[in-house]
This record gives sequence, structure tokens and C-alpha cells, in this order.
Amino acid sequence: MRPGLLRAGRRGARRRLQFDEGNPPTFSEQTTLSAPLPPLLFQPGPDAVYGFPHASLIACVDSPYQRIEVWGTRQLGRLFTLDGRPMTSTGDEFIYHECMVHPAALAHPSPKAALVLGGGDGGAARQLLAHPGIEKIVVAELDEQVVRLTREHMPEVHGGAFDDPRVELVIGDAAHYVAAVCDTRPAQFDLIVFDLTPPDSPAAGLYTPSFYRQLKRVMSPTAALSAHLGSPYFHAQRIAGLLDDLRGVFAVVRTMSTFVPLYGSLWMMATASDTLDPAALTADGVAERLAARRIDALKHYSPAVHGGLFAVSPSVHGKLGQFLKPSS
Repeated sequence: MRPGLLRAGRRGARRRLQFDEGNPPTFSEQTTLSAPLPPLLFQPGPDAVYGFPHASLIACVDSPYQRIEVWGTRQLGRLFTLDGRPMTSTGDEFIYHECMVHPAALAHPSPKAALVLGGGDGGAARQLLAHPGIEKIVVAELDEQVVRLTREHMPEVHGGAFDDPRVELVIGDAAHYVAAVCDTRPAQFDLIVFDLTPPDSPAAGLYTPSFYRQLKRVMSPTAALSAHLGSPYFHAQRIAGLLDDLRGVFAVVRTMSTFVPLYGSLWMMATASDTLDPAALTADGVAERLAARRIDALKHYSPAVHGGLFAVSPSVHGKLGQFLKPSS
């Protein structure tokens, strides 16, 4: 659901770099490039394109799972893509990561353990560490190359999170990790963050009701899950399907939305729980909990913003309503 790279842009980039179109580079090893490229373009839907002029390709790696590219832009600093989809930029990552973490974390009275599915750039872990009661964070990232490249080229995103002894990095399939935890240490996580690629990616198996039910076995009774959904203007049908699946497993599901420049659109996220309702928090309640936890360096999320995140405009409601099940 994150926008895809416009393929014509990639072909143009190869021509500008004078690559041999018949024998393009495999990038089996990290390749560092600095030649000027055509605009970096993303295509969130069949009839929409946006992008960044004057972008420069800094590094590219073909891992066993996906192509990882790091780009430099004038607008948003450095960003990285997975198979052509924009993931995170240094210029606006705080918008996405703060919204994915803090509403759910503040709704919990005292979160101590968190699981991040994906999140190899470390941004979600960095935000979770802002909560002083956190004792353990597990980041289950499929691709070690994502961790390596973002640590090397975008260190401000993780902000040293992977050096904190409370953070455990597990490289491998997150589904396998969750299955193992179910067998050995069930009901231990207070927060779970889906910081993953979209369903039509190597993460497809994690966006299913069966996996949500498995996750509930490793969630404490007062735990909450957060996940990104996509753009209601480009991915309405898929968002509706994800919401229907979440509502089939969790008692309380709330949507959030905010504009994310890197994604070129209003972007929707969700929280899901059997007990917690972040939308029920008032601005005063958010302010009190932020003050009690001494969280005062946020750049986007705030007590004033909180309520607006959970508001659904008539336009968005109309986009999703045509696809949601009647009971939703």
C-alpha cells in the first residue's frame, strides 16, 4: 500500500548512468552511485504520480528478499525504498513513527514490553524508548540489509536505538518468531507495532486473521497493536479489507490519519485491542501522560493533534464505506 516506484523512472536512471540495458548491474554487492538522475517518481495508483526532482541514488543492494535503495533528496533528506516503494525519510519519519507508537503507548497505563514487526530502520524502537517504563523491545526484521543500510546512511532515524540494551534485534521471519514465543513465553507484549511493507510483499502472511489471532497469544490482556493501512484515496479497497480483518479479531479498532509527505497523501493507520481505546483519550489526558513520562521532544504528535488523528472526514468515510462490510 505504500506507493510504488514508477518503472519508467528506473529505466531513465539507467540510461542517465549509461548502464548497459541488455546487461544491467545485479547489485549483488552494495553499489554507491552519485551521478545525477531523472526525478525520483512514485506511483501510488494507476492514475497518480508524484516525486522528487534532483534526487541522487546513494546506495543500492539486492538482498535475498528485495531491492533496497537509499536516495538523497533536497526536500526530505535521505530516504530508502524497498522494491521501489518509499519507506522512510530523514525529513519526515517522525510523523509516521510518532503516530504509530505514541497514541497506543499512552493509552496503556504502563507499557513494559513491545514487539516491532519489521522496523529495521529503528524509528519505531526509538519512539518506544521514549516511554521510561519500557524494559524490552524486540525488533523482528526480515532483512538484515535494511538494518545495515539505514544504520549506515540514515543514522538519525534509529537515533542509537539499536545500541540500547533494552532493544533486541531478531533477524528472520517475524511469523516464525511469534510462533516460537507462543510456545515458550505467551502473553508478554504490551504493544505491537506493524512497521511492515504492504500485503503484496514478503510480509503478506502477517496481514491475515490467523496471524492476528496468533499475535493475541503473545499480547498481554491490556495490550494494543498499531498498523499502517495506506492512502484512502489510492488504496481504499485494501484498507477496508484490513479493517474488516482486524475487527473480526479485536474488540476495539480505531483508525488514524495524517498527511505524510513521503507517501504523497493522507495516510491511514489503525490501533487494535480488546481493552484499550486510544481514541477515548482527551487532549488533557494525553498532556498529563506525556508530562508524567517526560516525553517532550516530539515533532508531530501532541495533545492538540491527538483527537484530529482519530477524526474521519466525510470524504474518507465515503471512500472506505463502499468497501467495508455493513457491520463495520
